[in-house]
Amino acid sequence: MTRELFADTPGPLEERDAMIALSMVPGVGPGRLRALVALFGSAQAVLGASPRALRDAPGIGPQTARAIRAFDDTDAVAQQVAQAERVGASLLLGWDERFPRLLREIYDPPAALWVRGTLPAADAPTIAIVGSRKCTDYGRHLAHDLAQELVQSGYAIVSGLAYGIDAAAHQGAVAAGGQTVGVLGSGVDVIYPARHADLARRMLERGAVVSEFPLGTGPEATNFPRRNRIISGMSEGVLVVESGASGGSLITARLALEQNREVFAIPSPVHSASGTGTNRLIQQGHAKLVMTVEDILEELTPPTRPAPEGAADATVPEATPRDLSGLNDVERRLYDALEPTPLHIDVICERSDLDASDALVYLLNLEFSGLVRQMAGKQFMRT
Repeated sequence: MTRELFADTPGPLEERDAMIALSMVPGVGPGRLRALVALFGSAQAVLGASPRALRDAPGIGPQTARAIRAFDDTDAVAQQVAQAERVGASLLLGWDERFPRLLREIYDPPAALWVRGTLPAADAPTIAIVGSRKCTDYGRHLAHDLAQELVQSGYAIVSGLAYGIDAAAHQGAVAAGGQTVGVLGSGVDVIYPARHADLARRMLERGAVVSEFPLGTGPEATNFPRRNRIISGMSEGVLVVESGASGGSLITARLALEQNREVFAIPSPVHSASGTGTNRLIQQGHAKLVMTVEDILEELTPPTRPAPEGAADATVPEATPRDLSGLNDVERRLYDALEPTPLHIDVICERSDLDASDALVYLLNLEFSGLVRQMAGKQFMRT
């Protein structure tokens, strides 16, 4: 199937199309997709693998193995490619250097992102602003103005392009001439809500809209929690401007805490139903109370803050040691076997006393944690 589908496709596009195909296989979610590609070396190799090799892959099982072998919907893949060309979208693979660095480090990153427009540089500082769709004028103005000030301080703004606070944050970033990224719970060719099509067009002049969902995917309710982990995962911190007692912005705040991100919240009047969630975040110690943009900036890591003019000769802070406390025994053994220069997988396996299939799965975990970089030819190095 692989040879037939990709025989006439130039080299770099072959893996992209194979990733599209593999992502369409029932039962192959982002986690399994990443593990399979790490084990077999490429999406093309996964699609061309033998039934036995697929069944023996950790965490796959016979049902998913059969689904991979049976997949032959070349028309669906071709439609994705054609639609991407029509709307100017590209598929960014998780190990691409342009893939958002912070997003790569979360425990369940997407294996790939559809992108329209221009993402911030991989090491550019980003912050998310989220809140209620049914916000007050007070919240809307705060989101707009804080987004402007954060852009002027060197940050790109990430949000979900929804009504209310999200839209105000995007609009503030655009008004300040900065970059802003809209993370969608639909395909990047399906702007939702449709009334924000013009806002999305203005965002694309400097920023981007992104999604892990295939082109043509509608805004189904089950998509938005997955969307929210990308909003927080792309960002150094999450600012919740207004939220009721429940809602997507509180989910984003919880995900941010799980991802070890900073969480900030704007206080609301105590009798305001639109601010119950933000007040609770502050009361429970889950978010820092924010009154000015400086309350946010002072909590974020100094190396990501823009340097003032004339500071070119200032002393650069020394890099802090990597935090390895979250690694399991196998991951630590692999990390210790690596060097700052590339080593082939065979050498790594010999040093760590692991077989290649296990080593590749755990190396991928280390890569998505930002501790390891994969190079060409199945070589790996410490970052």
